[in-house]
Amino acid sequence: MSKGKWDRIMKILLLEDDTFILEQVKNYFELDDHTVDCYIDGQTLLDNAILQTYDIFLLDINTPVKNGFETLQEIRKLNIHTPAIFLTAMSDIDHVKKGYEVGCNDYVRKPFILDELSLRIMQLLHKSKVVQIDENYKFDMQTLELFYNDECVVLNKQEKDLLYFLLKHKGKPVDPDILIDYIWEDKGVCTNTLRTQIKKLRAKLKNNFIENIRNVGYIIR
Repeated sequence: MSKGKWDRIMKILLLEDDTFILEQVKNYFELDDHTVDCYIDGQTLLDNAILQTYDIFLLDINTPVKNGFETLQEIRKLNIHTPAIFLTAMSDIDHVKKGYEVGCNDYVRKPFILDELSLRIMQLLHKSKVVQIDENYKFDMQTLELFYNDECVVLNKQEKDLLYFLLKHKGKPVDPDILIDYIWEDKGVCTNTLRTQIKKLRAKLKNNFIENIRNVGYIIR
């Protein structure tokens, strides 16, 4: 990953039916080790993507089966508030208004420069940086550092990813399978591994702020 450009690895969901643009965006971000999952129509995206696991949605508007507006509207109905950027040549005021009505956070007009798209994403993701967990603990959502009374707690990568994802959904229980998919992706990890990881993380904490809701999932309130 390019030092100084990104503080952490992102998981990006891309909806784009222009294969040239799709490949350009995918290759650009994957050079910095980000994960880019691509779909060419909105319905396939909704049927297959684990939506809660992404850091940013990049959505074309004019896509087959279900367009970008309809796709984002369905995502927002699921109470998923991940930042979304529309990538589109349709930037007249009516389309802009429609986009914000269905829940987008920004527009990037085609044709666009990939560096500009990168800057727009960074601006969105840097808006809310430090989360206060309780009176002692806070977590930096960009550097993935946990602090206890301003002293940094040493965490491994899985522990950082675990806290980031639970805090991204703060106040809502997260299904163990979704946590596993985000932290380990397609590596065949079972729930026992997740439980072991959480046990090791809790052993590093003076305050146990990670709760287990039986048969539901894990939550930081």
